[in-house]
Amino acid sequence: MLSFASDYIAGAHPKVLQHLVETNLENLPGYGSDTYTDQAAHKIRTACECPDAQVQFLAGGTQANQFVISTGIAPYQGVIAAATGHVSIHEAGAIEYSGHKVLEIPGTNGKLAADDVRTWLDTFWADGNHQQMVMPGMVYISQPTEYGTIYSKAELEALYGVCQDYRIPLFIDGARLGYALASPSNDVTLPELAHLCDVFYIGGTKVGTLCGEAVVYTHLNAPENLITQVRQHGALLAKGRLLSVQFDALFTDGLYLEIGKHGIEMAEKLKALFTDRGYDFFLESPTNQQFIIMDNAKMRELAQEVEFSFWEKYDDEHTVVRFATSWSTTQEDIDGLAAIL
Repeated sequence: MLSFASDYIAGAHPKVLQHLVETNLENLPGYGSDTYTDQAAHKIRTACECPDAQVQFLAGGTQANQFVISTGIAPYQGVIAAATGHVSIHEAGAIEYSGHKVLEIPGTNGKLAADDVRTWLDTFWADGNHQQMVMPGMVYISQPTEYGTIYSKAELEALYGVCQDYRIPLFIDGARLGYALASPSNDVTLPELAHLCDVFYIGGTKVGTLCGEAVVYTHLNAPENLITQVRQHGALLAKGRLLSVQFDALFTDGLYLEIGKHGIEMAEKLKALFTDRGYDFFLESPTNQQFIIMDNAKMRELAQEVEFSFWEKYDDEHTVVRFATSWSTTQEDIDGLAAIL
């Protein structure tokens, strides 16, 4: 079967896997106190142009989202997110499980608008009963969004401005950040993004690693006793090297950006393929996730030979499905899909 089901269906990029093999027999200290953790963190700080950034490696995206939110806000606070945001719909209630409510705001094509966030915050604080309500303590977005759309520099500046006015942190989920950075529609560099939020993470799982995300606190603003809190959350690996060695490879010789660029190139070919065959798109995505409106009968037929993801019902006769590309997508995959279509 051809698979476009997601961007983490293959193992690790060969260069990442090679670095793991090369370092495998080294005896190193545990819990992230090894030289590769220091080295990878330094490379990330350099790439972000944030010399004071604090970098913490965690195993996965859900873990990163829950950890950042649950340790970054007070017990009585919640996190603002788009109604279609990842923490809103695709985290199985992981944020609520930590005791924090997701405060949903309607978005447009997966994105939160700064004016909408400001209006929501103004309305909350003007409510005479706000002390009986869940207090907003953070704003969460993802770059790219759950629908593959991306925030422009101007949009991020506006959102961050609102957060600063209300003295609440802006958290950017970067599980697929590599594909956003490589998109021709993107106008935000990694250093610019790092300076337009309080904390974000650089996704590895979907961008070439076996597992792992690099959480970056940009303004010396990591939670107190960071390592202790990571351990309390069951997120501290004894063999911390398993994560940092992979990021050491990703941030050597531009591999992270190279992976993102390849995923976007394959996505553009995928988009052209469906366009040429008359398919309609649910929205315009400039990144590696493409959302196609498919006749239900055609969808069931195609599913016999190709793996893709159900996204949402469109109407009684059509479904929105997602095709995703990644570092592991090949021209042969695109040609094979073309033949099947």
